[in-house]
Amino acid sequence: MKDTHSDTLYRAATNQGGVFVAKSGALMCMTGKHTGRAPHDKFFVEDDITTDNIHWGEVNKSISEEQFNHLELLVLRHLGHRGMFSQDLFAGADDSYRLSVRVCTEFAWHALATRHLLIRPTNKQQCGFEPELTIFHAPTFFANPDLHDIHSEAFVIVNLKKRVVLIGGTSYFGEIKKAVFTAMNYLLPDKGVLPMHCSANVGPEGDTTLFFGLSGTGKTTLSADGVRKLIGDDEHGWSNDGIFNFEGGCYVKCANLSEEKEPEIWSAVNRHGTVIENATMDAHGVIDFDDTSVTENTRAAYPLRFLKNIKRNGKGTHPKNIVFLTCDAFGVLPPLARLTDAQALYHFLSGYTAKVAGTEQGVVEPQATFSACFGEPFMPRSPLVYAGLLYEKLREQKPTCWLLNTGWTGGPYGIGSRIDITTTRNLLEAALSGALNDVSFESDQYFGLSHPSTCPGVDNALLKTFTQWNSVARYHEKATELVGLFRKNFKRFDDIRPLEVSRF
Repeated sequence: MKDTHSDTLYRAATNQGGVFVAKSGALMCMTGKHTGRAPHDKFFVEDDITTDNIHWGEVNKSISEEQFNHLELLVLRHLGHRGMFSQDLFAGADDSYRLSVRVCTEFAWHALATRHLLIRPTNKQQCGFEPELTIFHAPTFFANPDLHDIHSEAFVIVNLKKRVVLIGGTSYFGEIKKAVFTAMNYLLPDKGVLPMHCSANVGPEGDTTLFFGLSGTGKTTLSADGVRKLIGDDEHGWSNDGIFNFEGGCYVKCANLSEEKEPEIWSAVNRHGTVIENATMDAHGVIDFDDTSVTENTRAAYPLRFLKNIKRNGKGTHPKNIVFLTCDAFGVLPPLARLTDAQALYHFLSGYTAKVAGTEQGVVEPQATFSACFGEPFMPRSPLVYAGLLYEKLREQKPTCWLLNTGWTGGPYGIGSRIDITTTRNLLEAALSGALNDVSFESDQYFGLSHPSTCPGVDNALLKTFTQWNSVARYHEKATELVGLFRKNFKRFDDIRPLEVSRF
């Protein structure tokens, strides 16, 4: 069905200037100074509703109602002068838990990307639409840090009492997307729903799998499967009825994207109407995904319908399998491990992956990164709230939980080799298909993780991590170092006896 509204936004975007059209018909947009989220510039209004419900700290910083009201007046005045594009959409494929969202922004390409990412109401739903969350996005309004008592000229301020989000000083579309996710993450636990930063797909037999993981671990790549139908690639809820997608589209990383390794995503990105941030193209309009000179964080926004193999209603059954993805640059964790419920909770609260040299200025050695619930920057409540909900779901539904390492083996980054995508897919397929049900498992001495002794299509020697290292002594050194980092991070959860989480 032709989407005339999106076509209108597409034309408006090209007419506004600063946007270029690739040979494929994708819109090429540059976001300027901010090519990613600005976590230090995000605030929650502290009031009688949020005081006791927000997990205040470095991640969730407070701002007063007076500061918010002042900035809201300035942003609305700015948008009134500049003009704005408004979109009325839904977050949440399950009608029982959906959130009606109005996004007002000054650039048409942001409105188009929003239309791609959220769920479009029917004509009947559009009539009398009442927003439960309104986002005012003013990328060319820059705050005065001294006058407004905030961190910089950019800001994301969430007012949960007024159900209003102000975004200013940044053109990066991810701020709009994550503002909606943040609101859902705050609201849904009160309804008994676990909000999750994960992708999800469903197999031919109707079995649902969840993929948790931080950026760069393979969450989007592994869930976009030619056989299994994609429910969604980033944000979901787990209710008493099953899984549901928050979104109606995808916002994928495009750096080094190739048709050979990721054909479905490649096809969707190279479509008329896709919105692409901070990528370059040649004189003929061909996009160069290998050029990361602007940023490593090149992104594309497109509707789910651009993919062939999708679950169109955005819903799935209770998961049969849960996969925690990590990119271990220390080369210590096994390629695949089966987790107990206690281990699953531990790794959920830890949210581990590793940054490698070259990804950020000053990073010369692998650096462990921990993000509780695999999405702490977007989780306004205490991590224990989300872990408690997960604990209940694990006890009730009894899914099998796995830890899948898409990082290095045979040594740390720079010495060992990265586990190739074919091996990772074979491990995942074996786990989901039940091919490992009758295989013996062995336990490693540092993390107590049970890894299969054999797996179809995988070199058995690879499954026992330390045998891949040239120096066993060096392996023990790195394993001890990583265990220490896990322990140090987990001290913040020392008081959670009720969750029965194992400790190293």
